[in-house]
Amino acid sequence: MIKISVVIITKNAGQTLAKTLESVRSLADEIIVVDDNSTDSTRDIAQKFCAKIFVYPERNLGRKKNFGIEKAKNTWVLCLDADEVISEELKKEILSLDPKPSLAGWLIPYQNHFLGRKVNFGGENYAKIRLINKNFCRFEELLVHEKVVVLKGKIAKLNQKIYHYSYRGLDQMLKKFTDYALREAEQKDQKGEKSSLRKIFLYPLHMFWARFMEDKGYRDGIFRVPLDLGFAYMEFLTYFWLFVTQFLKKNKKHDRDKFKN
Repeated sequence: MIKISVVIITKNAGQTLAKTLESVRSLADEIIVVDDNSTDSTRDIAQKFCAKIFVYPERNLGRKKNFGIEKAKNTWVLCLDADEVISEELKKEILSLDPKPSLAGWLIPYQNHFLGRKVNFGGENYAKIRLINKNFCRFEELLVHEKVVVLKGKIAKLNQKIYHYSYRGLDQMLKKFTDYALREAEQKDQKGEKSSLRKIFLYPLHMFWARFMEDKGYRDGIFRVPLDLGFAYMEFLTYFWLFVTQFLKKNKKHDRDKFKN
């Protein structure tokens, strides 16, 4: 059996962290929690599970995960968010692994939930690289939507799933999408992408249509309509806030130039 370090990044994750930690208790050789100055019960919960806690205030999600990976004592690292739970079937599959030296990691399928119910269509059926050889992989240092970059080696795929409870309530979902939109707008601004009226008003409509119709989200049932509207809202806010940010920066530059003259 390979020895596994579990790395979890947290910020006010008191509502979900215990389930995540309970699901990896018998799997992990060590648990590392990288906490961004939580003000709720997050660190108390982590202590009950004997996790190694590192307080690391950092907005860049990829950078936080890489920080945790660097603290891991084992070669193999399972990277989770605080709203993700390892299924019993996945735990057994991981415990049976015997990786080859050339293996960089494994893709793990996700089972997403919306308001406590499973969703399987409309962009919610995917896999991510989450169990990695820390010598072969790193996360992109991004504010949001960070992915694993494979530096060398091959990637295999597991069959069993991570249960993801990302959308637990409408208020929580709205706060999450708002945070992601503002992060994404900042990220796009840093990369030099421009906003436009087309992006602000048409991209959200396309987002809803693509998820609910083109990707067959309707097969999950009408109950998921608020989820796809939430994604449309996130798309709208991303490009609206990008427009506002760039407008303010342009006016600030104009004022500075006017003052110099």
